[in-house]
Amino acid sequence: MQRISKPQVASRAASVLRSMRCGSNSNEPTLMTNSEAFVETLVSRDVKVVFGIVGSAFMDALDLFPAAGIRFLSVQHEQGAAHMADGYARVTGKHGVCIGQNGPGITNFVTGVAAAYWTGSPVIAITPEAATMTKGLGGFQECDQLPIFETITKEQVHVVNPARMAELTGYAFDSALRENGPVQLNIPRDFFYGENKFKIPRVNLPELSAGGTNSVKQAAELLRGAKNPVLVVGGGVVNSCTGYEVAARIADYLQTPVATTYLHNDAYNSDSNLWVGPLGYCGHKAAMHCVSEADVVLALGTRLGPFGANPQYGFAYWPENAKVIQVDIDPRRVGRVKDVTVGIAGDAGLVGQQLLDQLKAGGKPACLGNVDARMKKMNAHKQAWEKELLDMADANQPAAEESGRLVPRKVLRELEKAMPRNAMVATDIGNSCSVSNGYLRFNQPRSYLAALTFGNCGYAFPAAIGAKVGCPDRPSVAYVGDGAFGMSFNELLTCVREEVPTTVVTFNNQQWGAEKKNQVLWFGDRYVGTNLRNPETGFAGIAKATGCRGVTITSLDEVGDALREACKLQESGVTTVIDVHTTKELGDPFRRDAMKLPQRILSKYKDFSEEAESATGQPVDLYRSKTA
Repeated sequence: MQRISKPQVASRAASVLRSMRCGSNSNEPTLMTNSEAFVETLVSRDVKVVFGIVGSAFMDALDLFPAAGIRFLSVQHEQGAAHMADGYARVTGKHGVCIGQNGPGITNFVTGVAAAYWTGSPVIAITPEAATMTKGLGGFQECDQLPIFETITKEQVHVVNPARMAELTGYAFDSALRENGPVQLNIPRDFFYGENKFKIPRVNLPELSAGGTNSVKQAAELLRGAKNPVLVVGGGVVNSCTGYEVAARIADYLQTPVATTYLHNDAYNSDSNLWVGPLGYCGHKAAMHCVSEADVVLALGTRLGPFGANPQYGFAYWPENAKVIQVDIDPRRVGRVKDVTVGIAGDAGLVGQQLLDQLKAGGKPACLGNVDARMKKMNAHKQAWEKELLDMADANQPAAEESGRLVPRKVLRELEKAMPRNAMVATDIGNSCSVSNGYLRFNQPRSYLAALTFGNCGYAFPAAIGAKVGCPDRPSVAYVGDGAFGMSFNELLTCVREEVPTTVVTFNNQQWGAEKKNQVLWFGDRYVGTNLRNPETGFAGIAKATGCRGVTITSLDEVGDALREACKLQESGVTTVIDVHTTKELGDPFRRDAMKLPQRILSKYKDFSEEAESATGQPVDLYRSKTA
């Protein structure tokens, strides 16, 4: 069976379709080699770059890439290739493509493909596998590759016969755009050889849905009657051709506060006076207060994932009594996490425009009668949150003065002020990087990259590289912790060898911060495996050793200038690592919902029971400049 399907609603932007080349898109079968059919199908889907590590399994096709106008971008690790494909896809709206050697090269894709699954990125993981005449014999670099990716792809396409190479390759690429997620294209390595008559399949992407007539009408009437509506926008707004603009028009018409979902800060223009910030972990309390007070929530282009709506800062902000309208392209996600009053399966932009048209065609919305009062309250929330941000930045300043390091929040504020307006920013998982969620603002979509709820370390830097390849005229910046950077700094060599200038900001606090926070709160400050001893030269020294530029920052007034210069130097092809030495201050824990104070039973472990959380919430070595 060649198609292992996971049906989902059709999706993707018409702009992608308009950009696709036809290649040898002929209705008449043409004699060509199997590799030629494969490559010509890639050309027909406008593939310009493929990320990966060279391997004999696909070398016959690889040989044709230069003549076909396809760049093969050689990386240092296949996980990096998958993350680069993810970053490329998210900033361009096109396919991101990665390929590797059968067996170990393909298993290295797993984390990157899983991240793409939860970011909704149309990544094509091309997975050559052991040859058909030797598979099952336990030969060199053999493994059964389809089961590995079964639960982390939207669809799996296996080429069962070389004569179907073009058909099934085209189907895989179309599926990634239809399904809004990664697709595995599995090809036995011997199928690249031989010849057949092929037709290069035309692009097949059905028209997007604008939602059901009855549900859209019901939603419009709920909004018309709302006295305090709030708009919550997510990644579906970014992925939609018109979602970003339509969301702004809805907000302007209703004069309603707009919150962005977890790690989707680029789903609304932060320059707008209606933007109240991101929800979710380390988000803005202003957004949370506005949502908590709403009588109707329009959740546009979001699956309303649990991590973006759980209580934060001790505040259970999701409204219990509000009417909720959820719009998402995937019908399986509508009403899956949060109870909804009206659920609509459809494209965020198309559904949003239908709602706006119906609102304008009927009676005056109730909320337009109290705009001044609502805006006054919204602005009060925003001002209070800004003051709280400043207070949090000052709370542990003495530790910075004693340790000779910088307060992470103050660093993040300086980075925020210096960030180029057209920058693309990728953030890794971890404590300091997650706190940055409250300091990142964007005025255009396709600007913010993160692993979202998959939450893997090592995502940001390769994703930023992929983004730079996709949009070379925009600055690309990665925020990484010193723990997570250990998983990805090998890709500095990729930046040098492939001439992809990128900027990395490392938060060098000598600890696995996110996990250490758990040990602070629930495990009596017993630090097992969380303190790090970094090289004396820091990450700036590592950068220089790979041929990149490295800068060490120990003074707050150096931060902004360092970022501005690094982004400017990208124009000259320079990759820079800005190694910022920060204190051990830690923000809120990731998983308060999942952690408990330990209660031991065996006498030998009685001293490892805990009765209360840490009183300060900060590490006991906060004031030290070095760890033991």
